[in-house]
Amino acid sequence: MARELGLEAEHVPVSFTDGGNRTPEYLALNPNGRLPTLEDGGFVLWESMAINLYLAKKYGPGGAGEALAPRDLEEEALATQWSFWVVTELEKPLLRVTLARMKLPEDSPEGRYFRERVPRDPDGEAAAERELERPMKVLDGVLADRQYLVGERFTVADLDVASVLAWARPARLDLTRWPNVAGWLARCLGRPAFRAAAG
Repeated sequence: MARELGLEAEHVPVSFTDGGNRTPEYLALNPNGRLPTLEDGGFVLWESMAINLYLAKKYGPGGAGEALAPRDLEEEALATQWSFWVVTELEKPLLRVTLARMKLPEDSPEGRYFRERVPRDPDGEAAAERELERPMKVLDGVLADRQYLVGERFTVADLDVASVLAWARPARLDLTRWPNVAGWLARCLGRPAFRAAAG
């Protein structure tokens, strides 16, 4: 989001594999010990979707990311709807599939961390992939007659949903069943800000 908005931002890496998210300093900012956390001046905010909605609304209008920001109450409601939707409908089953299929070195800190927390479970992986069918069908249907989720421009709604659905790549999820989603995701992930953040 910061790249889309053209904002100068300092990224401070915090490792959950070595307990960096459990230090007293970090817990003072985010008592959940989760990532990410935003510090904007003296304002602290956690939860990635809330952070993106805040940044789009604060820095989008009149700036480099003007198109990302909601233009009226209805667009704001739709951006909030899609941000909640991706967390409640798509994130958990997609994360389970992704973690089950990620190829992390067994002896790496990340490999040990995920092996302890996400045991290999082929039945659970298959069940999680089946859980994706319904929300992916919903998303594919909505995108049948439009290029983006809110109107005909890329907005914070697209950024929020695409940032979660980007996990489809390491999960090796076959998107050909949902051609509208596949095309939309390619457009979103092809944006310079997404490519720069991934690189």
